[in-house]
Amino acid sequence: MPPPLRSPSVIPSTSCAKQLRKTAQSRSFSSTPQRDQRATRARRQFFRWLGTQGQNFLNPLPNSTNYLSAYNAAGQLKRVVEAASDRAERSRQSGGTSNSNDNNESGGGNSNGELPPETVRDLRPFPMNPAFVSQPVLSEEMREKIWERIMKKGQSVREVSASLGVEMSRIGAVVRLMEIEKEWQRIGKPLARPYAKAVMSMLPQTHYRPDDTNPRPHESINDLPLHAATGAQIFYPTSESRHFTRTDAARIFDDNLLPADDRVPHPELTLMHKDFKAGMPQEQILARQRAREEAEAKRKQAALDKRKKDREEVQIVDNGRWHFRFTDINVDEAGKDGRGYRGVGWRYGVPSMDRSRGAIKIPTRVE
Repeated sequence: MPPPLRSPSVIPSTSCAKQLRKTAQSRSFSSTPQRDQRATRARRQFFRWLGTQGQNFLNPLPNSTNYLSAYNAAGQLKRVVEAASDRAERSRQSGGTSNSNDNNESGGGNSNGELPPETVRDLRPFPMNPAFVSQPVLSEEMREKIWERIMKKGQSVREVSASLGVEMSRIGAVVRLMEIEKEWQRIGKPLARPYAKAVMSMLPQTHYRPDDTNPRPHESINDLPLHAATGAQIFYPTSESRHFTRTDAARIFDDNLLPADDRVPHPELTLMHKDFKAGMPQEQILARQRAREEAEAKRKQAALDKRKKDREEVQIVDNGRWHFRFTDINVDEAGKDGRGYRGVGWRYGVPSMDRSRGAIKIPTRVE
């Protein structure tokens, strides 16, 4: 049954009609004005942000990452403001006065014009994700010095890694990329220098400081690599009076597994730390390390000389299409059974004894 409707026979008066028209004009059956009001408020906040924090990104500071988390609501660097307040507090306690101006507090730096060092808070580019911290990258000068030490001075990758505090795999990657860059420069291929400069200006960098006696390492260079044999958890019972070392622990996992001190990328640093823990003076530690380096250099040179001598003993005959290599072979080097790896034909494989006629293929006794 339809709902009852009011009969239209009753005609409102003139004053009531005007009031109804006025109410109909002022009343809104849509939520558009509310959305416009919210958008206007958001627009005002956006322009307010452009005038405070946004100015720091329109005119970024040199030698700074300029991330969102590094600035307060007024557009000032938090570490600069904190440094200025610390100076004012120290000056107040000492009885002096502080003359830090607004320019320094807003992002210029301390009284000497230098910015305070960045903290972990300043290296968070995403304010809603505090767990993400931007890691430093190698500067252009550092990459150039790594390439120069490896390719021009002939230093080893291990030596450069230990002196500069850069992991060995990264050293190799830097040298390969620098070789490609040098090759592109040689053939005249253009490089994306503006793009690289813009990206490097937004990231923390590890700079090369030759005058620094104790340089800060770029990353951890002596982390123990994970071996497949150490993945299982083993409970090995042993006597309490036994001196259980890392060598014993390595043999528990695998008979051929080296101990952790020998599997680290820089075992020489481990030996130096052991000498330091033993109470040796600094001069003796360095002297022992130099002796180990000289012994390692002699061993490598002996291996190179042996390889060169073996290469010279090979007689090469070139017939235009093939290269035949002839070497002198001693029959005694094949071993007693003639199946030694130094014997003739070992390189191409030795036929199995199972193919010989009359050979017994089943075991005759049990060991």
